[in-house]
Amino acid sequence: MSAGQMKGKTCYTEEWKRSNPDFAVYLPGAAIGRDTDNVHFLVIETPGGDLLGSWTQATYEAADNSCVVCARSTDGGATWSEPMEMDGPNEARYHTAYYAFPVVSRSGRIYYFYVKHLGIVDVARNITGIMRCRYSDDDGHTWAPPVEIPFKRREHIDSPDTSIPPNWVAYVKPVRDSKGRWIEPFSHWTSLAHPQTANCHIEMMRFENMDEGPDPKDIEITWLPGKPMKPVSDFTLTGLMEPCIVLLPDKRLFMTLRTGTGCIWYSVSEDDGATWRDAEPLRYQDGGERVLHPESPCPIYALQDGRFLLQYHNNDGSGSIGSMPLWTAPYFFSRRSLFLAVGEFRPKSHQPIWFTRPKRLADSDGVSAGVQYRTEMGTYGSLTEQGGKRILWYPDRKHFLLGKIISDELLESCGEVPGAYSH
Repeated sequence: MSAGQMKGKTCYTEEWKRSNPDFAVYLPGAAIGRDTDNVHFLVIETPGGDLLGSWTQATYEAADNSCVVCARSTDGGATWSEPMEMDGPNEARYHTAYYAFPVVSRSGRIYYFYVKHLGIVDVARNITGIMRCRYSDDDGHTWAPPVEIPFKRREHIDSPDTSIPPNWVAYVKPVRDSKGRWIEPFSHWTSLAHPQTANCHIEMMRFENMDEGPDPKDIEITWLPGKPMKPVSDFTLTGLMEPCIVLLPDKRLFMTLRTGTGCIWYSVSEDDGATWRDAEPLRYQDGGERVLHPESPCPIYALQDGRFLLQYHNNDGSGSIGSMPLWTAPYFFSRRSLFLAVGEFRPKSHQPIWFTRPKRLADSDGVSAGVQYRTEMGTYGSLTEQGGKRILWYPDRKHFLLGKIISDELLESCGEVPGAYSH
């Protein structure tokens, strides 16, 4: 896309250029409408080699017109189709849809799983819902009708009233575990029916037979761990949430976690997610400084060259609104700038990935956009590597959907990772 144009439509503002993107995927119209809020932007490479991007679109976050949409690029991200609605409030006003994540089968079938809200609110409209699935057998051009997928209820987390759906969100693309099975981590909130409300637990769904391309009713899911990772008392308000997983070279799983403590936390599993080490603060190296981060997603990506890429904000969330910590205030003001750090595997270390110093990639400069006047940069995006090109796909202020090339030169400018690499 050039000069802010999409299918002949000129963007109402040049503000989308502030973060110096290399690609513009979706630019909202000037009027306040259904496309004002765009978030949870996950891009995949289809079996046919195209790029397919999905996101949640609405007037504002959790609005009653929220829907899941997808768009396609056939030229590596340079141009994109108009978004197609996957699911939304087409059955009833409040039967909205949110936060789709893709699973691509080796059979060629593409699946999308997402939260379907049925008008019953427990913790919040955009996380209370059943799990639905749609699939495509023609590289994502057409889709089978949506089907409900059974969601494992937890006695001490979900409402005892089984008519009230669970409260959950999965915000990243799945990864393959040591045996090649797709595994998707997700946040699972405690129902308001329980005394200890607003706490979040960490779980995973492992898809056992996806590469066979099963019909949705035949999908086999193992729910991990047996006992979900519990909140910790000093994680203000929410506890551990929004997990992201990568597979280490020694076949362990490494997970980053959002918290309200002013830094990222992490955990490690040696048995494909069945059990996890007690979570602890993420550091740049063993004994080093904590990786500062507000209450915001903190994804980590495994690169094809064996390194890792950590995305975060490099602040503890305690500035900008007087003396009130931002993890107890409207925290999207602290979700900037967007920083990267390159990670390398350290097999003999307690923390198995060590990181370079932070590299500032983009910022909103505190200038807001959208109907909620957000200033956050890069939250709830994804990364692709296709044809030797790495692209970070990111929402800018949950308004514009953009992409930025992560070149070798950019990674090298992050500096060296402490310690010698040891295979």
